[in-house]
Amino acid sequence: MSIEKTVSEGAGAAALSAVLANRELFSGQKTALIISGANIDSRILASVLMRRLVSKGRIVRFLVQIDDSPGSLSEVAATIGEFGGNILDVSHQRMFASVPIKKADLYVTVETRDATQNLEILGKLRERGYDAELLNDTA
Repeated sequence: MSIEKTVSEGAGAAALSAVLANRELFSGQKTALIISGANIDSRILASVLMRRLVSKGRIVRFLVQIDDSPGSLSEVAATIGEFGGNILDVSHQRMFASVPIKKADLYVTVETRDATQNLEILGKLRERGYDAELLNDTA
Protein backbone atom coordinates (compact mmCIF):
# COMPACT_ATOMS: atom_id res chain seq x y z
CA MET A 1 0.00 0.00 0.00
CA SER A 2 2.64 2.55 0.99
CA ILE A 3 4.86 1.92 -2.05
CA GLU A 4 2.58 0.86 -4.89
CA LYS A 5 -0.61 2.55 -3.64
CA THR A 6 -2.46 -0.71 -4.32
CA VAL A 7 -4.83 -2.44 -1.94
CA SER A 8 -5.74 -6.09 -2.19
CA GLU A 9 -7.87 -8.16 0.10
CA GLY A 10 -6.28 -11.32 1.46
CA ALA A 11 -7.82 -13.60 -1.18
CA GLY A 12 -6.70 -11.20 -3.91
CA ALA A 13 -3.09 -11.96 -3.05
CA ALA A 14 -3.51 -15.76 -3.39
CA ALA A 15 -1.60 -15.82 -6.69
CA LEU A 16 1.40 -14.11 -5.10
CA SER A 17 1.26 -16.54 -2.20
CA ALA A 18 1.31 -19.49 -4.62
CA VAL A 19 4.35 -18.12 -6.45
CA LEU A 20 6.23 -17.39 -3.23
CA ALA A 21 5.50 -20.89 -1.94
CA ASN A 22 6.70 -22.50 -5.21
CA ARG A 23 9.54 -20.26 -6.35
CA GLU A 24 11.35 -23.09 -8.14
CA LEU A 25 8.44 -23.52 -10.59
CA PHE A 26 8.76 -19.89 -11.70
CA SER A 27 12.53 -19.49 -11.56
CA GLY A 28 13.93 -17.96 -14.76
CA GLN A 29 10.49 -17.27 -16.22
CA LYS A 30 8.62 -14.07 -16.83
CA THR A 31 5.58 -14.24 -14.61
CA ALA A 32 2.65 -11.86 -14.25
CA LEU A 33 0.21 -11.90 -11.38
CA ILE A 34 -3.19 -10.32 -11.11
CA ILE A 35 -3.74 -8.67 -7.78
CA SER A 36 -7.45 -8.41 -7.28
CA GLY A 37 -10.05 -7.34 -4.82
CA ALA A 38 -10.21 -4.39 -2.50
CA ASN A 39 -12.85 -5.75 -0.19
CA ILE A 40 -11.15 -4.61 2.97
CA ASP A 41 -12.84 -2.74 5.78
CA SER A 42 -11.71 0.89 5.74
CA ARG A 43 -11.20 0.92 9.53
CA ILE A 44 -8.93 -2.10 9.33
CA LEU A 45 -6.99 -0.54 6.46
CA ALA A 46 -6.60 2.70 8.43
CA SER A 47 -5.41 0.75 11.46
CA VAL A 48 -2.87 -1.19 9.38
CA LEU A 49 -1.52 2.01 7.84
CA MET A 50 -1.24 3.78 11.20
CA ARG A 51 0.49 0.78 12.78
CA ARG A 52 2.96 0.80 9.91
CA LEU A 53 3.79 4.45 10.67
CA VAL A 54 4.34 3.51 14.32
CA SER A 55 6.59 0.57 13.41
CA LYS A 56 8.65 2.86 11.15
CA GLY A 57 9.03 5.43 13.94
CA ARG A 58 6.98 8.02 12.05
CA ILE A 59 4.39 8.16 14.84
CA VAL A 60 5.81 8.16 18.36
CA ARG A 61 4.79 8.98 21.91
CA PHE A 62 6.68 11.21 24.26
CA LEU A 63 6.19 11.13 28.02
CA VAL A 64 6.94 14.54 29.46
CA GLN A 65 6.62 15.44 33.12
CA ILE A 66 5.41 19.02 33.43
CA ASP A 67 4.46 21.46 36.16
CA ASP A 68 0.70 21.31 36.60
CA SER A 69 0.31 25.02 35.98
CA PRO A 70 -1.11 27.26 33.26
CA GLY A 71 1.11 27.47 30.19
CA SER A 72 3.10 24.25 30.70
CA LEU A 73 1.21 22.31 28.04
CA SER A 74 1.52 25.14 25.53
CA GLU A 75 5.30 25.33 26.07
CA VAL A 76 5.70 21.62 25.33
CA ALA A 77 3.44 21.90 22.28
CA ALA A 78 5.39 24.91 21.02
CA THR A 79 8.69 23.05 21.38
CA ILE A 80 7.39 20.03 19.46
CA GLY A 81 5.93 22.26 16.75
CA GLU A 82 9.07 24.39 16.52
CA PHE A 83 11.06 21.30 15.58
CA GLY A 84 8.57 20.04 13.00
CA GLY A 85 6.52 17.53 14.98
CA ASN A 86 2.80 17.26 14.24
CA ILE A 87 0.86 16.59 17.46
CA LEU A 88 -1.85 13.98 16.95
CA ASP A 89 -2.99 13.34 20.51
CA VAL A 90 -2.38 14.60 24.05
CA SER A 91 -3.21 12.88 27.33
CA HIS A 92 -2.68 14.86 30.52
CA GLN A 93 -2.44 12.58 33.59
CA ARG A 94 -2.37 13.99 37.07
CA MET A 95 -4.69 11.71 39.08
CA PHE A 96 -3.56 8.23 38.10
CA ALA A 97 0.12 8.81 37.58
CA SER A 98 2.65 8.36 40.35
CA VAL A 99 4.00 11.90 40.04
CA PRO A 100 4.44 14.51 42.75
CA ILE A 101 1.67 16.96 43.58
CA LYS A 102 1.75 19.98 41.26
CA LYS A 103 3.25 17.84 38.48
CA ALA A 104 1.58 15.92 35.67
CA ASP A 105 2.54 13.32 33.10
CA LEU A 106 1.91 14.43 29.57
CA TYR A 107 1.66 11.73 26.90
CA VAL A 108 2.02 13.31 23.48
CA THR A 109 1.55 11.33 20.26
CA VAL A 110 3.51 12.99 17.47
CA GLU A 111 3.94 12.42 13.73
CA THR A 112 7.52 13.01 12.57
CA ARG A 113 9.74 12.42 9.54
CA ASP A 114 12.06 9.85 11.08
CA ALA A 115 14.01 8.66 14.12
CA THR A 116 16.47 11.53 13.81
CA GLN A 117 13.70 14.09 14.19
CA ASN A 118 12.30 12.14 17.15
CA LEU A 119 15.64 12.41 18.94
CA GLU A 120 15.96 16.11 18.06
CA ILE A 121 12.58 16.83 19.64
CA LEU A 122 13.46 14.74 22.70
CA GLY A 123 16.77 16.56 23.05
CA LYS A 124 15.13 19.98 22.85
CA LEU A 125 12.52 19.04 25.45
CA ARG A 126 15.28 17.92 27.81
CA GLU A 127 17.39 20.97 26.98
CA ARG A 128 14.46 23.15 28.04
CA GLY A 129 14.35 21.42 31.41
CA TYR A 130 11.65 18.81 30.92
CA ASP A 131 11.95 15.27 32.23
CA ALA A 132 11.08 13.61 28.91
CA GLU A 133 11.38 10.22 27.30
CA LEU A 134 10.54 8.65 23.98
CA LEU A 135 8.24 5.69 24.48
CA ASN A 136 8.97 2.78 22.16
CA ASP A 137 5.72 1.15 21.05
CA THR A 138 7.25 -0.84 18.21
CA ALA A 139 8.02 -3.97 20.25
